[in-house]
Amino acid sequence: MSSQKIIGIGIVGAGFARTTQIPGFKNCTGAHIVSIASGHRENAEKVAAEFSIEHVANDWQELVQRDDVDLVSVVTPPATHVEITLAALAQGKAVLTEKPMAMTADEAKQMAEDAQQANVLALIDHELRFLSNRHTMHAMVHGGAIGRVRHCNYVFRSDYRSVPGHPWDWWSDERMGGGTLGAIGSHAVDSFRWLLGAEVSEVSALLSTHIAQRPDKSSGATRSVTSDDDAKLMLRFVDSELGANVTGTASLSVVESGRYENRFEVYGSTGALMVEESGELWHSPTDSGTWRPVQVDQDPIAPGMRDGSWSRGFTAFSCKIVEALGNGSTQVEGAATFADGYKIQLVLDAARTSNKSGCWTKV
Repeated sequence: MSSQKIIGIGIVGAGFARTTQIPGFKNCTGAHIVSIASGHRENAEKVAAEFSIEHVANDWQELVQRDDVDLVSVVTPPATHVEITLAALAQGKAVLTEKPMAMTADEAKQMAEDAQQANVLALIDHELRFLSNRHTMHAMVHGGAIGRVRHCNYVFRSDYRSVPGHPWDWWSDERMGGGTLGAIGSHAVDSFRWLLGAEVSEVSALLSTHIAQRPDKSSGATRSVTSDDDAKLMLRFVDSELGANVTGTASLSVVESGRYENRFEVYGSTGALMVEESGELWHSPTDSGTWRPVQVDQDPIAPGMRDGSWSRGFTAFSCKIVEALGNGSTQVEGAATFADGYKIQLVLDAARTSNKSGCWTKV
Protein backbone atom coordinates (compact mmCIF):
# COMPACT_ATOMS: atom_id res chain seq x y z
CA MET A 1 0.00 0.00 0.00
CA SER A 2 3.03 2.30 -0.14
CA SER A 3 1.71 4.05 -3.26
CA GLN A 4 -1.76 4.56 -1.84
CA LYS A 5 -2.97 7.53 0.15
CA ILE A 6 -2.82 7.51 3.93
CA ILE A 7 -6.31 7.13 5.36
CA GLY A 8 -7.11 9.73 8.00
CA ILE A 9 -9.31 8.37 10.78
CA GLY A 10 -11.38 10.29 13.29
CA ILE A 11 -12.53 8.47 16.44
CA VAL A 12 -15.69 9.55 18.25
CA GLY A 13 -15.66 8.01 21.71
CA ALA A 14 -12.89 7.27 24.22
CA GLY A 15 -14.15 4.13 25.97
CA PHE A 16 -14.39 0.94 23.89
CA ALA A 17 -12.41 2.75 21.20
CA ARG A 18 -9.40 2.84 23.51
CA THR A 19 -9.24 -0.95 23.86
CA THR A 20 -10.26 -2.00 20.35
CA GLN A 21 -10.70 0.54 17.52
CA ILE A 22 -7.59 2.62 18.18
CA PRO A 23 -5.14 -0.32 18.60
CA GLY A 24 -6.76 -1.99 15.59
CA PHE A 25 -6.38 0.97 13.24
CA LYS A 26 -2.88 1.80 14.53
CA ASN A 27 -1.89 -1.73 13.50
CA CYS A 28 -2.97 -1.16 9.87
CA THR A 29 -0.56 -0.10 7.15
CA GLY A 30 -1.79 3.10 5.51
CA ALA A 31 -3.89 4.31 8.45
CA HIS A 32 -3.37 7.42 10.56
CA ILE A 33 -5.61 8.43 13.47
CA VAL A 34 -5.70 12.20 13.19
CA SER A 35 -8.35 13.23 15.72
CA ILE A 36 -10.45 12.01 18.63
CA ALA A 37 -13.55 13.45 20.29
CA SER A 38 -15.48 12.42 23.39
CA GLY A 39 -18.45 13.60 25.40
CA HIS A 40 -15.90 14.41 28.12
CA ARG A 41 -12.90 16.20 26.65
CA GLU A 42 -10.62 15.09 29.48
CA ASN A 43 -11.20 11.46 28.47
CA ALA A 44 -10.29 12.22 24.87
CA GLU A 45 -7.15 14.05 26.02
CA LYS A 46 -6.01 11.06 28.10
CA VAL A 47 -6.51 8.63 25.22
CA ALA A 48 -4.86 11.01 22.76
CA ALA A 49 -1.80 11.25 24.99
CA GLU A 50 -1.67 7.47 25.43
CA PHE A 51 -1.77 6.77 21.70
CA SER A 52 0.01 9.88 20.36
CA ILE A 53 -3.08 11.23 18.58
CA GLU A 54 -2.12 14.80 17.74
CA HIS A 55 -5.56 16.44 17.70
CA VAL A 56 -8.35 16.44 20.26
CA ALA A 57 -11.58 17.88 18.86
CA ASN A 58 -13.83 20.01 21.02
CA ASP A 59 -16.78 17.91 19.91
CA TRP A 60 -17.77 15.39 17.26
CA GLN A 61 -19.16 18.14 15.03
CA GLU A 62 -15.67 19.59 14.71
CA LEU A 63 -14.19 16.17 14.01
CA VAL A 64 -16.53 15.20 11.14
CA GLN A 65 -15.83 18.50 9.37
CA ARG A 66 -12.05 18.03 9.25
CA ASP A 67 -10.67 17.77 5.72
CA ASP A 68 -8.02 15.26 6.83
CA VAL A 69 -10.58 12.77 8.19
CA ASP A 70 -11.56 10.17 5.60
CA LEU A 71 -13.23 7.69 7.97
CA VAL A 72 -15.31 8.48 11.05
CA SER A 73 -15.46 5.64 13.57
CA VAL A 74 -18.52 6.10 15.80
CA VAL A 75 -17.85 4.37 19.13
CA THR A 76 -20.50 6.01 21.32
CA PRO A 77 -23.76 4.97 23.03
CA PRO A 78 -26.39 3.85 20.47
CA ALA A 79 -28.70 6.81 21.15
CA THR A 80 -26.08 9.10 19.58
CA HIS A 81 -25.32 7.00 16.49
CA VAL A 82 -27.88 8.40 14.09
CA GLU A 83 -26.98 12.08 14.58
CA ILE A 84 -23.22 11.58 14.33
CA THR A 85 -23.46 9.15 11.42
CA LEU A 86 -25.81 11.29 9.34
CA ALA A 87 -23.58 14.33 9.89
CA ALA A 88 -20.51 12.38 8.79
CA LEU A 89 -22.28 11.09 5.69
CA ALA A 90 -23.38 14.63 4.85
CA GLN A 91 -19.68 15.57 4.84
CA GLY A 92 -18.94 12.72 2.43
CA LYS A 93 -17.04 10.71 5.03
CA ALA A 94 -16.80 6.94 5.16
CA VAL A 95 -18.36 5.68 8.39
CA LEU A 96 -17.88 2.73 10.74
CA THR A 97 -20.64 2.62 13.35
CA GLU A 98 -20.65 0.47 16.45
CA LYS A 99 -23.51 -1.92 16.93
CA PRO A 100 -26.37 -1.77 17.53
CA MET A 101 -26.60 0.52 14.55
CA ALA A 102 -29.47 2.63 15.88
CA MET A 103 -32.24 2.86 18.44
CA THR A 104 -35.03 1.89 16.05
CA ALA A 105 -35.51 0.47 12.58
CA ASP A 106 -36.73 3.87 11.38
CA GLU A 107 -33.40 5.42 12.38
CA ALA A 108 -31.48 2.56 10.78
CA LYS A 109 -33.47 2.92 7.56
CA GLN A 110 -32.63 6.64 7.38
CA MET A 111 -28.95 5.88 7.94
CA ALA A 112 -28.96 3.23 5.21
CA GLU A 113 -30.72 5.54 2.74
CA ASP A 114 -28.32 8.42 3.43
CA ALA A 115 -25.33 6.11 3.04
CA GLN A 116 -26.61 4.89 -0.32
CA GLN A 117 -27.13 8.46 -1.48
CA ALA A 118 -23.67 9.53 -0.28
CA ASN A 119 -22.11 6.54 -2.08
CA VAL A 120 -19.41 6.04 0.55
CA LEU A 121 -18.19 3.08 2.55
CA ALA A 122 -20.66 2.70 5.46
CA LEU A 123 -20.28 -0.33 7.71
CA ILE A 124 -21.47 -1.76 11.02
CA ASP A 125 -18.83 -3.15 13.36
CA HIS A 126 -19.78 -6.83 13.23
CA GLU A 127 -16.15 -7.90 13.42
CA LEU A 128 -16.85 -11.55 14.25
CA ARG A 129 -17.53 -12.13 10.55
CA PHE A 130 -13.79 -11.80 9.98
CA LEU A 131 -12.64 -14.65 12.23
CA SER A 132 -11.00 -17.61 10.47
CA ASN A 133 -13.12 -20.16 12.31
CA ARG A 134 -16.33 -18.49 11.17
CA HIS A 135 -15.15 -18.30 7.58
CA THR A 136 -14.39 -22.02 7.65
CA MET A 137 -17.73 -22.76 9.29
CA HIS A 138 -19.54 -20.71 6.63
CA ALA A 139 -17.75 -22.54 3.82
CA MET A 140 -18.50 -25.95 5.34
CA VAL A 141 -22.20 -25.19 5.86
CA HIS A 142 -22.61 -23.89 2.32
CA GLY A 143 -20.55 -26.82 1.02
CA GLY A 144 -22.98 -29.35 2.49
CA ALA A 145 -20.81 -30.58 5.37
CA ILE A 146 -23.80 -30.91 7.71
CA GLY A 147 -26.55 -31.46 5.15
CA ARG A 148 -29.74 -29.44 5.35
CA VAL A 149 -29.68 -26.88 8.15
CA ARG A 150 -32.26 -27.38 10.90
CA HIS A 151 -31.30 -25.15 13.82
CA CYS A 152 -28.81 -22.49 14.97
CA ASN A 153 -27.89 -21.64 18.54
CA TYR A 154 -25.92 -18.75 20.06
CA VAL A 155 -24.68 -18.67 23.66
CA PHE A 156 -23.05 -15.64 25.26
CA ARG A 157 -22.28 -15.82 28.96
CA SER A 158 -20.38 -13.31 31.06
CA ASP A 159 -20.68 -12.02 34.61
CA TYR A 160 -18.74 -8.80 34.17
CA ARG A 161 -21.79 -6.72 35.12
CA SER A 162 -22.41 -8.89 38.17
CA VAL A 163 -19.26 -7.63 39.87
CA PRO A 164 -20.36 -6.10 43.21
CA GLY A 165 -20.64 -2.36 42.95
CA HIS A 166 -20.49 -2.25 39.15
CA PRO A 167 -21.71 1.30 38.61
CA TRP A 168 -24.73 2.65 36.79
CA ASP A 169 -23.68 3.96 33.37
CA TRP A 170 -25.21 4.47 29.94
CA TRP A 171 -25.34 0.70 29.52
CA SER A 172 -27.90 0.68 32.35
CA ASP A 173 -30.14 3.16 30.53
CA GLU A 174 -32.66 1.93 27.96
CA ARG A 175 -33.02 5.48 26.60
CA MET A 176 -29.30 5.50 25.68
CA GLY A 177 -29.56 2.13 23.97
CA GLY A 178 -27.96 0.12 26.76
CA GLY A 179 -28.62 -3.54 27.36
CA THR A 180 -27.76 -7.05 26.30
CA LEU A 181 -30.23 -7.32 23.42
CA GLY A 182 -28.65 -4.45 21.53
CA ALA A 183 -25.01 -5.05 22.40
CA ILE A 184 -24.90 -8.85 22.12
CA GLY A 185 -28.21 -9.67 20.44
CA SER A 186 -27.20 -7.63 17.40
CA HIS A 187 -24.14 -9.91 17.02
CA ALA A 188 -26.25 -13.04 17.39
CA VAL A 189 -28.79 -11.91 14.78
CA ASP A 190 -26.00 -10.86 12.42
CA SER A 191 -24.33 -14.26 12.87
CA PHE A 192 -27.55 -16.08 12.00
CA ARG A 193 -28.25 -13.96 8.92
CA TRP A 194 -24.65 -14.12 7.71
CA LEU A 195 -24.38 -17.89 8.06
CA LEU A 196 -27.79 -18.81 6.65
CA GLY A 197 -28.18 -16.08 4.06
CA ALA A 198 -31.79 -15.90 5.26
CA GLU A 199 -33.88 -13.35 7.12
CA VAL A 200 -35.61 -13.83 10.46
CA SER A 201 -39.37 -14.12 9.94
CA GLU A 202 -40.59 -14.27 13.56
CA VAL A 203 -39.13 -13.81 17.02
CA SER A 204 -40.15 -14.56 20.59
CA ALA A 205 -38.14 -12.79 23.28
CA LEU A 206 -37.78 -12.65 27.04
CA LEU A 207 -35.75 -9.68 28.28
CA SER A 208 -34.83 -9.52 31.96
CA THR A 209 -33.23 -7.06 34.36
CA HIS A 210 -31.81 -9.15 37.18
CA ILE A 211 -29.85 -6.31 38.80
CA ALA A 212 -32.45 -3.59 39.06
CA GLN A 213 -30.37 -0.93 40.83
CA ARG A 214 -26.76 0.20 40.63
CA PRO A 215 -24.70 2.94 42.32
CA ASP A 216 -24.13 6.13 40.37
CA LYS A 217 -20.52 6.56 39.19
CA SER A 218 -20.17 10.05 40.63
CA SER A 219 -22.44 10.32 43.65
CA GLY A 220 -22.74 6.70 44.71
CA ALA A 221 -26.50 7.15 45.00
CA THR A 222 -28.65 4.23 43.92
CA ARG A 223 -30.15 4.49 40.43
CA SER A 224 -32.71 2.29 38.73
CA VAL A 225 -31.58 0.15 35.79
CA THR A 226 -33.96 0.31 32.83
CA SER A 227 -32.07 -1.89 30.35
CA ASP A 228 -31.91 -5.68 30.10
CA ASP A 229 -28.93 -7.67 31.37
CA ASP A 230 -30.25 -10.98 30.04
CA ALA A 231 -31.95 -11.81 26.72
CA LYS A 232 -33.47 -15.11 25.62
CA LEU A 233 -34.57 -15.33 21.98
CA MET A 234 -36.34 -17.90 19.82
CA LEU A 235 -36.40 -17.29 16.07
CA ARG A 236 -37.86 -18.67 12.86
CA PHE A 237 -36.20 -18.05 9.50
CA VAL A 238 -37.42 -17.61 5.95
CA ASP A 239 -36.81 -20.79 3.93
CA SER A 240 -33.58 -20.73 1.93
CA GLU A 241 -31.40 -23.03 -0.15
CA LEU A 242 -29.78 -24.26 3.07
CA GLY A 243 -32.96 -25.39 4.78
CA ALA A 244 -36.69 -25.06 5.39
CA ASN A 245 -38.42 -24.41 8.73
CA VAL A 246 -35.05 -23.48 10.25
CA THR A 247 -35.19 -22.33 13.87
CA GLY A 248 -32.79 -20.45 16.10
CA THR A 249 -32.23 -19.75 19.78
CA ALA A 250 -29.99 -17.33 21.63
CA SER A 251 -29.14 -17.24 25.33
CA LEU A 252 -27.33 -13.99 26.10
CA SER A 253 -26.36 -12.75 29.55
CA VAL A 254 -23.85 -10.40 31.15
CA VAL A 255 -24.75 -11.46 34.70
CA GLU A 256 -24.28 -15.25 34.53
CA SER A 257 -21.36 -16.84 36.38
CA GLY A 258 -19.33 -19.71 35.00
CA ARG A 259 -16.92 -19.99 32.11
CA TYR A 260 -17.01 -17.07 29.70
CA GLU A 261 -18.82 -18.22 26.56
CA ASN A 262 -19.20 -16.79 23.07
CA ARG A 263 -20.35 -19.87 21.20
CA PHE A 264 -22.12 -20.29 17.86
CA GLU A 265 -23.60 -23.62 16.78
CA VAL A 266 -25.41 -24.88 13.69
CA TYR A 267 -27.17 -28.24 13.39
CA GLY A 268 -28.06 -30.04 10.17
CA SER A 269 -29.38 -33.32 8.83
CA THR A 270 -25.94 -34.97 8.71
CA GLY A 271 -24.06 -33.27 11.52
CA ALA A 272 -23.25 -30.08 13.40
CA LEU A 273 -20.59 -27.37 13.65
CA MET A 274 -19.59 -25.22 16.61
CA VAL A 275 -17.21 -22.28 17.02
CA GLU A 276 -16.01 -21.20 20.45
CA GLU A 277 -14.53 -18.08 22.00
CA SER A 278 -11.14 -19.79 22.08
CA GLY A 279 -11.07 -19.80 18.26
CA GLU A 280 -11.63 -23.54 17.99
CA LEU A 281 -14.00 -25.02 15.39
CA TRP A 282 -15.65 -28.39 16.00
CA HIS A 283 -17.51 -30.82 13.71
CA SER A 284 -19.84 -33.57 14.89
CA PRO A 285 -21.03 -35.96 12.13
CA THR A 286 -24.38 -37.61 12.82
CA ASP A 287 -24.07 -40.74 15.02
CA SER A 288 -20.46 -39.87 15.97
CA GLY A 289 -21.40 -38.93 19.52
CA THR A 290 -18.49 -36.52 19.77
CA TRP A 291 -17.04 -33.22 18.59
CA ARG A 292 -14.00 -33.46 16.33
CA PRO A 293 -11.60 -30.53 15.86
CA VAL A 294 -11.41 -28.81 12.49
CA GLN A 295 -8.06 -27.27 11.61
CA VAL A 296 -8.27 -23.47 11.47
CA ASP A 297 -5.62 -20.77 11.66
CA GLN A 298 -5.46 -18.76 14.87
CA ASP A 299 -6.24 -15.14 14.07
CA PRO A 300 -3.60 -12.53 14.98
CA ILE A 301 -4.31 -9.77 17.46
CA ALA A 302 -3.13 -6.16 17.27
CA PRO A 303 -0.69 -4.96 19.95
CA GLY A 304 -2.43 -3.34 22.90
CA MET A 305 -5.71 -5.22 22.53
CA ARG A 306 -7.23 -7.44 25.19
CA ASP A 307 -7.24 -11.02 23.94
CA GLY A 308 -10.60 -12.25 22.72
CA SER A 309 -12.67 -13.00 19.65
CA TRP A 310 -13.89 -9.40 19.32
CA SER A 311 -10.32 -8.10 19.27
CA ARG A 312 -9.09 -10.73 16.83
CA GLY A 313 -12.01 -10.04 14.53
CA PHE A 314 -11.43 -6.29 14.59
CA THR A 315 -7.70 -6.74 13.98
CA ALA A 316 -8.57 -8.22 10.58
CA PHE A 317 -11.63 -6.06 9.90
CA SER A 318 -9.93 -2.70 10.55
CA CYS A 319 -7.19 -3.38 8.02
CA LYS A 320 -9.72 -4.54 5.44
CA ILE A 321 -11.45 -1.16 5.85
CA VAL A 322 -8.22 0.80 5.44
CA GLU A 323 -7.23 -1.28 2.41
CA ALA A 324 -10.62 -0.68 0.75
CA LEU A 325 -10.45 3.06 1.33
CA GLY A 326 -6.88 3.14 0.05
CA ASN A 327 -8.08 1.50 -3.14
CA GLY A 328 -10.96 3.95 -3.50
CA SER A 329 -13.56 1.26 -2.83
CA THR A 330 -16.90 1.79 -1.09
CA GLN A 331 -17.20 -1.87 -0.11
CA VAL A 332 -15.44 -4.43 2.08
CA GLU A 333 -16.18 -7.97 0.99
CA GLY A 334 -18.10 -9.86 3.65
CA ALA A 335 -18.66 -6.86 5.93
CA ALA A 336 -22.00 -5.87 7.44
CA THR A 337 -23.35 -2.83 5.60
CA PHE A 338 -25.91 -0.29 6.74
CA ALA A 339 -28.49 -2.31 4.77
CA ASP A 340 -27.61 -5.29 7.00
CA GLY A 341 -27.85 -3.07 10.05
CA TYR A 342 -31.38 -2.09 9.09
CA LYS A 343 -32.42 -5.75 8.77
CA ILE A 344 -30.89 -6.54 12.15
CA GLN A 345 -32.65 -3.58 13.75
CA LEU A 346 -36.00 -4.86 12.46
CA VAL A 347 -35.38 -8.07 14.43
CA LEU A 348 -34.33 -6.19 17.58
CA ASP A 349 -37.45 -4.02 17.39
CA ALA A 350 -39.62 -7.12 16.96
CA ALA A 351 -37.90 -8.76 19.94
CA ARG A 352 -38.76 -5.79 22.17
CA THR A 353 -42.36 -5.90 20.96
CA SER A 354 -42.51 -9.64 21.67
CA ASN A 355 -41.11 -9.14 25.17
CA LYS A 356 -43.86 -6.66 25.98
CA SER A 357 -46.68 -8.71 24.48
CA GLY A 358 -45.47 -12.17 25.48
CA CYS A 359 -46.24 -13.36 21.94
CA TRP A 360 -44.37 -14.33 18.81
CA THR A 361 -43.87 -11.21 16.67
CA LYS A 362 -43.42 -11.10 12.90
CA VAL A 363 -40.42 -9.20 11.60
